[in-house]
Amino acid sequence: MTEFENWFAPIRVIDGKADEICLEVPNIFVQEYLLDNYKKDLCAFLPLKSSGELAITFVMAEAKKKIVPISSAAPQTTHIPTPESNERNTSEIRFNPNYTFENFIEGPANQFVKSAAMGVARSPCKSYNPLFIHGGVGLGKTHLLHAIGHHIQQHNKKLRVQCITTEGFINDLMDNLRNKSMDKMKRHFRSLDVLMVDDIQFLQSRLNFEEEFCNTFESLINQSKQIIITSDKPPGQLKLSERMVARMEWGLVANIGIPDLETRVAILQHKAEQKGFRIPQKVAFFIAEHIFNNVRQLEGAINRLGAYCRLMGLDVTEEVVEKTLSELFQYAPHKKISVENILKSVATIFGVRVSDLKSGSRTKDVAFPRQVAMYLAKEMIHDSLIRLASAFGGKTHSTLLHAWKKIGGQVVKDETLRRQIDMARRNLEA
Repeated sequence: MTEFENWFAPIRVIDGKADEICLEVPNIFVQEYLLDNYKKDLCAFLPLKSSGELAITFVMAEAKKKIVPISSAAPQTTHIPTPESNERNTSEIRFNPNYTFENFIEGPANQFVKSAAMGVARSPCKSYNPLFIHGGVGLGKTHLLHAIGHHIQQHNKKLRVQCITTEGFINDLMDNLRNKSMDKMKRHFRSLDVLMVDDIQFLQSRLNFEEEFCNTFESLINQSKQIIITSDKPPGQLKLSERMVARMEWGLVANIGIPDLETRVAILQHKAEQKGFRIPQKVAFFIAEHIFNNVRQLEGAINRLGAYCRLMGLDVTEEVVEKTLSELFQYAPHKKISVENILKSVATIFGVRVSDLKSGSRTKDVAFPRQVAMYLAKEMIHDSLIRLASAFGGKTHSTLLHAWKKIGGQVVKDETLRRQIDMARRNLEA
């Protein structure tokens, strides 16, 4: 797996005792990734301190010149052999075979960015250049990056393609500086037809590395070569130089958003099918309603649920899901939610204006959304009925209470209404 090759394969055990272990890692990025993503798993089988913390000592590996043929370093990338490519030492990453356009679940939040990625894959260097994809953790940026790579390799075999993490670029730069081989590295990167860089945010506050990357960027752009970059933030929010930000904003900046409820259900069903595991539609909706910020968490939920049900011989029910996945469920605090925010969210969903909801209009297309907003206000804001009602254009507390009871009764029977209310909740809690 790509994740194993990039993060776990370089780790070495230097010293192992009953009460402590020493691990050699190539750099601080690997150490942080290990602790951020797998700390609970490590606690299950590695020694712990009396405080409950992991008894691990990390040491950074000394940089060593590696003599690795290009064919074994990255067998899945396509290159035209050159003297530079045979001698170079880079940390390019292999394309994950599961990260293809066919396996990418499309929804309203990612439809545009997927279309842009497919446009670049079909016509590299001719459509959007550079293509800058940004979005939160675990939403599919790397998936799209690898999907572009797969498509280009399959349909443009003569193009020189390389995908690398920003960390890998920094490591390569450091190695070549030590080995006094910067000219070879520059020739290699500037002779590519397609350069894909993952997680450009790690270039922040590294001025020397940023300058070299920017020079490479400009060289490729001036040659009309394709560049695709991913980041957790848009260019303007990155702590990079104005020159670098301007270069990245040259082409197309596309955001990949949090998938909506239906898309998350589709993702759950797809991941479950891949693992030979069936989830009832009702249960899939239940999971998707409670895990909504991260696609990786959805996949983790499937893995955990599937293992538990198989080992315990249980059917997949909401009760089993609650017991197995409750610690993954996401709940947002109520104190930040206001009536005004509720009105804006409901107005957007039902296609009316906030001023209409506050008005005295009794038409059905206004009165019903107003009752939904009152229901949400009663459910999500801990305040007196009189104060809540007054925020709806001076309505009485009895009007609000009536709306709450009416919508509360309907939501149990009306699936469409339930999803509309769930959507409003998510918008408010995001």
